[in-house]
Amino acid sequence: MNSKNAIEFYRSLGKLFYAFAATDNCVRPEEFKALETIINEEWLSLNNEAKYILETFKQLQSSEETDLNICFESFVDFKKAHIELFNINMNSKILKTATTITTSFSGQNKSELILLAKLDLELKKEI
Repeated sequence: MNSKNAIEFYRSLGKLFYAFAATDNCVRPEEFKALETIINEEWLSLNNEAKYILETFKQLQSSEETDLNICFESFVDFKKAHIELFNINMNSKILKTATTITTSFSGQNKSELILLAKLDLELKKEI
């Protein structure tokens, strides 16, 4: 993966993970901390450009007009355009990260479970 694609890939993940954290219209400190921990422990070892996940997440968090559906669909559009970047291991890591975010504060709510199911279905397409 070239540097430009890597940055775009990790930015799309930042949008996706933001959608999960903000599903209940509030990003809790525990959710951000869980994301930050898993990025540092598992993503940065793959590629230093994974820092763009957190950078994008923070930008979305500071914006008051962020639409969660647009964030999710932006990730889906990126995946469709770059299907070669998604394999079973990457998809598993993405689902694990999303699940970590949703379980970091008082368990998963219905909206988060629905979004996780949508993500799981999307990731299973065209593998």
